[in-house]
Amino acid sequence: MIYIVEGRLLDTSENTDKYAADRFQMVQYQLIHRGIHDKRVLKAMSEIPRHRFVPDMYQHAAYEDSPLPIGEGQTISQPYMVAIMTQCLELKGDEKVLEIGTGSGYQAAILSVLAAHVYSIERHEPLATKAKYLLKDLGYGNVEVIVGDGSVGLPDHSPFQGIIVTACSPKIPQNLIDQLAIGGRLVIPVGNPFGQTLFQVVKTETGTDTKGILECVFVPLIGKEGWREEG
Repeated sequence: MIYIVEGRLLDTSENTDKYAADRFQMVQYQLIHRGIHDKRVLKAMSEIPRHRFVPDMYQHAAYEDSPLPIGEGQTISQPYMVAIMTQCLELKGDEKVLEIGTGSGYQAAILSVLAAHVYSIERHEPLATKAKYLLKDLGYGNVEVIVGDGSVGLPDHSPFQGIIVTACSPKIPQNLIDQLAIGGRLVIPVGNPFGQTLFQVVKTETGTDTKGILECVFVPLIGKEGWREEG
């Protein structure tokens, strides 16, 4: 089949990337049709091979509109959630970004092509190790994966122009706001383990501007400034 992508023809019948058509469908029908408008986000998600970030048994479903298990009781978020959270950061390309919850590394890969440098914290060492090597193998060299408690952030490398939290917190942690640069954005789901609201928090000279984006469900943020234990 032939599609027009970014003003050029894409012939998926001859393309060696068998997932190219799936990515096209994902961007068109899961993202654009649901209000994702940031062209840089759309371009990143149309190019980055999401199927490489899920276990082999789930690669056939990598571009479907749903989260998928990645091990250690964690999931890779559905494509739309990755897109809306990334769009809320409003990245221009020269930012230093902190991701809390590396997981499979897919969100970090998206951030890597939209920002200058990405720090990503993961508390599960097996996931962190796998993501680190996969990101390196795919050429996303501006991502640094760290094993640790993401709920406390990474103060030694602050301030950040963007912080994205891919697990739900019982509150908006003040320490993460403190690690934002003025004008920086924090995107975080807040609530209980069964349902949350995704918030965008913009740091200003006088405080913060906080806006609710949508309802969502994420795994709990475990750590000193999050939930004490799973469940």
